[in-house]
Amino acid sequence: MKKSLGGIELAWEEAGQGLPVVLLHAFPVNRGMWAAERQALAARYRVITPDFRGHGESGLAEEDSTMERLAEDVRGLLDELKLERVALGGLSMGGYAAFAFLRRHAGRVAALILADTRAGADTEEGRKARHDSAALAEKKGAGIIAERLLPKLLGATTQANKPEVVAAVRAMILSTPPAGIARALRGMAARPDSTPLLGSIRVPTLILVGEEDTLTPPAESEAMAKAIPGAALVKIPAAGHLSNLEQPAAFTRTLEEFLGSLRF
Repeated sequence: MKKSLGGIELAWEEAGQGLPVVLLHAFPVNRGMWAAERQALAARYRVITPDFRGHGESGLAEEDSTMERLAEDVRGLLDELKLERVALGGLSMGGYAAFAFLRRHAGRVAALILADTRAGADTEEGRKARHDSAALAEKKGAGIIAERLLPKLLGATTQANKPEVVAAVRAMILSTPPAGIARALRGMAARPDSTPLLGSIRVPTLILVGEEDTLTPPAESEAMAKAIPGAALVKIPAAGHLSNLEQPAAFTRTLEEFLGSLRF
């Protein structure tokens, strides 16, 4: 599905009926990363997976894709679908956008899923690296980003044993416009520290992390789980940063157990 929202054409996919579950994808891929979860969960839930601006089939504006802008795109989609409260999940950049959404629209979040993400802002060195990568994407295209990022996005087990996953992630990155990559990188570099938000979260929260994640290591998730009242933490074995793609059965089973406990 696609509609003009927030000044761009926003694309999304949905399946099933029941409690609404919105899943926000990682950088620099697209909603295709949630295919297994969408299929598995649709028997009991209404699963909605948007493409962020500049990714997948969504359009791209001139300004940087800040996390606040991504959050407002999600808010516009919920308004369009007439959904007041949802279970909101995000992986990596999707988690950053989920934090931005919480800051602005906490009353619309009935439950929270944070996967392979972190609450803290980038260090000065991290911000510089993102800006350098943005300039590289604009100059040389998505291919150079794919080659540099793939070894960090996927765990060692996946890289050694699952060439089909490596190929699928590479294809998603290559399909992302260089301008979309660059604007998302600058948007992530500008994001604020969400650590002060953690203690105020009062909805059921599930945190997942791949045991082999080197971009947002398990220690980051452990710190979030301690800071968010009542949060549950699950580590996914033999998975890196894109843990749902690397170990879809374990990831989806954990989601199903969490969602099955919700009442809203």
